[in-house]
Amino acid sequence: MADLPKDPMILLSVVNTKLRDFYTDLDTLCQEMQIEKKELTEKLASIDYEYDAELNQFV
Repeated sequence: MADLPKDPMILLSVVNTKLRDFYTDLDTLCQEMQIEKKELTEKLASIDYEYDAELNQFV
């Protein structure tokens, strides 16, 4: 996650934008960006956001 913002709110914005514009699901984003899904979801859970597969975004 070195290339992603450290601030959780900015991270949320970046990840949701990437999901909307470039990736069909969270697994694909994590695989192609070579980031740990668990680490990403835990970081966003710390600000009360969880991934919604149906919406393909963190809500």
